[in-house]
Amino acid sequence: MHWWMYVAAAAVAVVFALAGYLYRKHVAEAKIAKAEDAVKAMLEEAQHKADEIRKEKELEAKEEIYKLRTEAEKENRDRRSELQRTERRLFQREESLDKKIEAVEAREQALNQRTAKVDQREAKVEELIVEQQTELERISGLTAESAKEMLLQRVEEEARHDAAILLRDIEQKTKEEADRKARNIVTLAIQRCAADHVAEATVSVVPLPNDEMKGRIIGREGRNIRALETATGVDLIIDDTPEAVILSAFDPVRREIARIALEKLIMDGRIHPARIEEMVEKAKKEVSNQIREAGEAAVLEVGVHGLHHELIRYLGRMKYRTSYGQNVLNHSIEVAHLAGIMAAEVGANVALATRAGLLHDIGKSIDHEVEGSHVEIGADLAKKYRENNQVIHCIMAHHNDVEPQTLEAVLVQAADAISAARPGARRETLETYIKRLEKLEEIANSFDGVDTSYAIQAGREVRIIVKPEKVSDADTILLAKDIAKRIENEMEYPGQIKVNVIRETRTTEIAK
Repeated sequence: MHWWMYVAAAAVAVVFALAGYLYRKHVAEAKIAKAEDAVKAMLEEAQHKADEIRKEKELEAKEEIYKLRTEAEKENRDRRSELQRTERRLFQREESLDKKIEAVEAREQALNQRTAKVDQREAKVEELIVEQQTELERISGLTAESAKEMLLQRVEEEARHDAAILLRDIEQKTKEEADRKARNIVTLAIQRCAADHVAEATVSVVPLPNDEMKGRIIGREGRNIRALETATGVDLIIDDTPEAVILSAFDPVRREIARIALEKLIMDGRIHPARIEEMVEKAKKEVSNQIREAGEAAVLEVGVHGLHHELIRYLGRMKYRTSYGQNVLNHSIEVAHLAGIMAAEVGANVALATRAGLLHDIGKSIDHEVEGSHVEIGADLAKKYRENNQVIHCIMAHHNDVEPQTLEAVLVQAADAISAARPGARRETLETYIKRLEKLEEIANSFDGVDTSYAIQAGREVRIIVKPEKVSDADTILLAKDIAKRIENEMEYPGQIKVNVIRETRTTEIAK
């Protein structure tokens, strides 16, 4: 094929391609023109609709503006009307206030005038009071201060009288109820704890088989009796008493050791200084065992647990200790029982009350050896062996050395008084007994208004007869309290003392 044929074919292809391009361009331009016409039509329609919407909105806006303007004008008219009404009310109030101010000013002027008149009258009244007071002082012979003192004294006496009457009524009602309950509790406690009492003394009597034994006890030139007294610390009294030797000592443990040693010597028959020392040592061991056994038996009897072994030993020593003839260990056991029973009745701590009751007189076991009261010694012993603080408080409070702060302390105090005050529980020497009675009557007679007084019931009650013209019925209450308080402060005594004040008025007339 020739080259020109290729050229011709290429030219034909170019022509066809150009013709296709021109055709597509024409078709595209026609579509574009048609689209532009459609867009113009849409734009015109949109513009038309927008104009219509704008006109509608403008109309609506104008209507809304008109409506708001109308409402605003109406609101303004209402506000103006309200302001006018308010102004009228304020004007009326102002006028009313002006009238009131004028009335107040008028009243103030009237009050000022009245005040001036009152001041004048007060001045005149004060002058009259001064004149009357001066006249009264001249007539009565008393100054204002003296009259005031007399008035205060009379008011005080009337107040004391009323208080005494009220106190008597309250105390009587309270005492009746308390006495009834207390009697029931104490009666029950005593009924459940009945113990025998045997009076004990500070001397022991050792029987002898015959009077010849006295010489052997004394020994050659008194060497045996001196050896025995030196070894035991006890005085041997050998007198005309037939077939008996008296051992005298305030320490009951030493006295018991001497009694046992002397009985062993009498039974053995060999009495000389060396044998005396041997028997005294044996007696000490025997008494030590008895002390331990007595303490353990006491603890077991009352049911107290965990007690220090040294306190148990001190308890055992009280077996040989007496107070006003009463065995202190038996007394302590009885107090423990009584305190425990009463604690159970009133809902207190039974174990604490029993323990404190057993230990309340523990100081008496060594009060011959240590200085101080048995209360202080007992509290020190309890502290030393780490007893409960409440037990220590009960020990310190059972004789009111400190004020009882717990119910158990009060119960121990009451149990101690019950045990000591029971008939036959304690006894005193005649001299001490007489001195106590005399002191009771002396204290009672020292009060103003007392006519006579009598100590009765073995010194457990003092009856005071007062002068009726000096002491009223109400004053008897205060007088009984004052006498009881002074007895507590100035005297020492076992148990309690009842103060009974008696006032009576007798009228006597003779028919002729």
